[in-house]
Order: sequence, then C-alpha cells, then structure tokens
Amino acid sequence: MSCAYDFHLPGLSGETIDLSAYRGRPLLVVNTASKCGFTPQYEDLQHLWSLYGRDKPDGLMVLGVPSNDFGEQEPGSAEEIKTFCYRNYGVTFPMAAKAHVKGPEAIPLFQWLRQEGGFLSRPRWNFYKYLIGRDGNLTRWFTPLSKPTSGRVEESVRRILLDH
Repeated sequence: MSCAYDFHLPGLSGETIDLSAYRGRPLLVVNTASKCGFTPQYEDLQHLWSLYGRDKPDGLMVLGVPSNDFGEQEPGSAEEIKTFCYRNYGVTFPMAAKAHVKGPEAIPLFQWLRQEGGFLSRPRWNFYKYLIGRDGNLTRWFTPLSKPTSGRVEESVRRILLDH
C-alpha cells in the first residue's frame, strides 16, 4: 500500500470504512480503549472532529480504532464500545471494529503506519495518534501523553488543514 487512502477497515457497526472515500482530507487515526487512563481523550477527539471536520467536506477526519492489545483495556463487544463512547463522550466520528494494532497480528493500516513512521512510532499503549496529510502520507505521530487538544497536536492539525 502506498498511502493511507488505500486501506479499508471493518466499522464498529458492521459497515466497511473505506479510507479512499476521505481522499484529500487529513486523517487523525487513533488506537483507542474504553478502560484506560487516557480514555477521556475521546472527549478531545470529539472536540477536534466537531471543530475541524464533521461538517466540513475537506476538513479533518478522525478515526478511532479500538484495540484490546494493551492491558486488555478494551474488552467489550462492538455494541458495548459504541454505547460507551457515545454515552460518555458523545463520540460521533467514525470508529473501526476492534482490531490488533501491534505486532504481527496488527491490521494492515497499523503495519503501514509503523513502516512509515519508523520503529518509535509503533503504538506501545492506547491513544497513539497518527496525523495523515491530504496526500495520504503520515506527517506526524503523537504518544498518548499528547492530548488531542494540546498545542502540539492541534497546531499540527491546523497547519495540515491549511495545506492545499
């Protein structure tokens, strides 16, 4: 695969999320979990989605990818995850089905992100964030310590949105 828009993932509600449908839009891909100390970042992700993407045809796409890979902090079913995210954080951005994001079992999108970002970019816990430019290439990645609304992340998002 040559860029992020070449991937598709099963969606949390059973649909297929075809990233080619977002071609030309920046993407923020985040591996998520419902029972993690970083779980409140869902609220910040929703804020970014509402501010920069939801109603803007060329705005930021936020994509959550639930994973149980770290500390078994995403044990729920698809319905439980969906209900939890909406009820507690008002999540309306697209969510993929629960998937592996590390090691040899990682889904192809996360294998590609690791290849593009290098060894240090591989997720080592929940809520790693991957910012993909309008060209479909990885531009930056952030550890869970960088909140989605931190100056570093939000400034990177604004910069990429200005890049036409």
